[in-house]
Amino acid sequence: MDADLEALPDDVEALKTALLTARARERKVVADRNALAAELAVAKAMRSEDLALIAHQKLRIAKLEREVYGHSVGSIGGVDRPDELTFEEAETTATVDELAAETAVAKTT
Repeated sequence: MDADLEALPDDVEALKTALLTARARERKVVADRNALAAELAVAKAMRSEDLALIAHQKLRIAKLEREVYGHSVGSIGGVDRPDELTFEEAETTATVDELAAETAVAKTT
């Protein structure tokens, strides 16, 4: 740390310039971090939407199978599979992730 202090200029104007440069670098790092966080949040929201769509399609397939083959397909021991609950959970997760993405994007702008 003493070497860092010795490397600093003695001139006040040079110190001000160095400080402003360091602050500008810090702002850029924070802005970059926020942009990456927003990108991550958007990617998570897109993944959640994809998972919700997959769950929805699985539910549709199960319903069509029941229509074609009867209740024996898509039920275990006479009890329907919890596909609808899975779809609702995925849909809720997608909505929460979308809100997080919107918040993260708003932070960066």
